[in-house]
Amino acid sequence: MARTARVAPKRKPATARTPAARRPPRRRFRLVRWVVLATLWGTLALGGVLAWLAWDLPHPAAALEATRRPGVTLLDTEGGVLARSGDLYGETVQVRDLPAHVADAVIAIEDRRFRWHFGVDPIGLARAAFVNVSQGQVVQGGSTITQQVAKNLFLTPDRSFRRKGQELLLALWLERAFDKDEILAVWLNRVYLGAGAWGVDAASRLYFGVPARRLSVWQAAVIAGLPRAPSRLNPRADPAAAIARGRVVLAAMVEAGLLSAEAARRAEAEAARGFAPAPPRGAGWFAVWAQDRLGALPTDHSGDLLLRTTLDPRLQSRAEDRLAALLAGEGARLGVGEGAVVALDAETGAVRAMVGGREPRAGGFNRATGARRQPGSAFKPFVWLAALEAGMTPATMLEDRPVTIGGWRPENIDGRFRGPVSLADALAQSINTIAAQIVAEVGAARVAAAARRVGIVSDQPRDATIALGTGEVGLLELAAAYAPFVNGGRAVVPHGVLRAEAGGRIVWRRETSTVRAIPEERAAQIAAMLRNAVERGTGRAAAIPGRAVAGKTGTTQGFRDAWFIGAVDGLVIGVWLGNDDASPMRGVTGGTLPARLFREIAGR
Repeated sequence: MARTARVAPKRKPATARTPAARRPPRRRFRLVRWVVLATLWGTLALGGVLAWLAWDLPHPAAALEATRRPGVTLLDTEGGVLARSGDLYGETVQVRDLPAHVADAVIAIEDRRFRWHFGVDPIGLARAAFVNVSQGQVVQGGSTITQQVAKNLFLTPDRSFRRKGQELLLALWLERAFDKDEILAVWLNRVYLGAGAWGVDAASRLYFGVPARRLSVWQAAVIAGLPRAPSRLNPRADPAAAIARGRVVLAAMVEAGLLSAEAARRAEAEAARGFAPAPPRGAGWFAVWAQDRLGALPTDHSGDLLLRTTLDPRLQSRAEDRLAALLAGEGARLGVGEGAVVALDAETGAVRAMVGGREPRAGGFNRATGARRQPGSAFKPFVWLAALEAGMTPATMLEDRPVTIGGWRPENIDGRFRGPVSLADALAQSINTIAAQIVAEVGAARVAAAARRVGIVSDQPRDATIALGTGEVGLLELAAAYAPFVNGGRAVVPHGVLRAEAGGRIVWRRETSTVRAIPEERAAQIAAMLRNAVERGTGRAAAIPGRAVAGKTGTTQGFRDAWFIGAVDGLVIGVWLGNDDASPMRGVTGGTLPARLFREIAGR
């Protein structure tokens, strides 16, 4: 049997292994290694950036719950806002409690995609970047309402990449922790809206006199437009700018589909109604004085303080206007540079008006309370009071004649001597020699004591010159000391605050009390003589037909000070005119410009 030959299988020819065939596994390994390393280092770098951004971030929950320093709001007797110290906050509001157009106005002008974005709006950022680049300046911002809450509530206003990064982190946290209405509510309650007002309720009450729950479409549009430039656009600073900005917001609401064009036209027509009136121009003098006199209040309360004051806004405005007109007119021609006015309730001492000078500047010098000047003959009622206490009567006769007391020779302003006159007529005609004789008879100490009992707290001279009012007093002090003459003899304490409220409850109330300073019949005698001084004496220019006016004039040597202190219908009004540097006026006496100013203020 024939054997068959084995055939060896064919082998592929050996070929040399190329570098390309050997490298792919190593390259793939290296690629994986670089990806892993890049991911690791990227994660570490991102973690480092996040740590750098977050290491000093405030705790958001704690910031939301943090209490603020209570503000203080002063209201006048009609409930109008008189002044504020610190920041003004209104009631905390929720979106569901407000008219829908309030949220719509804010969203339309601040963040139209607020309901849909995740805290950051890439579309808004891109749009703002495009507009700013095309305009060559920053004219639009891309921050969402959530970012604004993060920035305003938690961060400083510094402009830096780090602060912007922190803002983004906090915005994302807010969106995760709260729903949209809760975030919007924080914005509505914490946003600054100008003139010291924080939050829509405070702004609503300040600018329109209504709570935020009653805001109309137009009012909501004006308020929503303020965050762009609150100090410049608010109605207190520039009403025309506030109106123009309100129109911009209405247009944005129409463009966003949140308001019809017809509704926008109806809302814009409301602009003609204007805004809530501002406090009287010079009321700041009263506000500062009233709070200083009030002292510390109880601290066992939370929230803002509301102080109900005694100021009558109409009387205050009238006093301001009349004094300004006098100083700009006849006063300027006669060398009168300054003046002051106070009005207080004779029964209680409640101050109804206070004008501290011609310029109602915040923090300006208050001549009604801070200046000390010689009252001249306006001090004489206290001299006559001492005379009555020593046993004299209004009918007691004394002789108007030359008098010398320890080398001092007082003279009458007209240089004449009238001979025998009654005590009542001597006060009406403001006879200096009679005043000097009374002091010589009863003693300067007795006059000073009588003045102190009715309210003169300033030190007075202990010599005969006290008869002519050579000591120094303040206008409010002098006016308050006249109150016992017309209220039956009770001394009053001037005050400006009736009660303090916090959180809707009364936390402090003034306990009004008066002290018997002089007997009622003695007060009636002085009051009758002061009425006589107005009816037929030096105070005739203060007379008001059909009304009983009691008062006294005062003029110091060289016409440096001119006073009139008068009372009518239970109100004591004090007027001082002069110059801060004590330079003389041109013939101005208490019976001329001051008495006429009293009549204009009290005459209604």
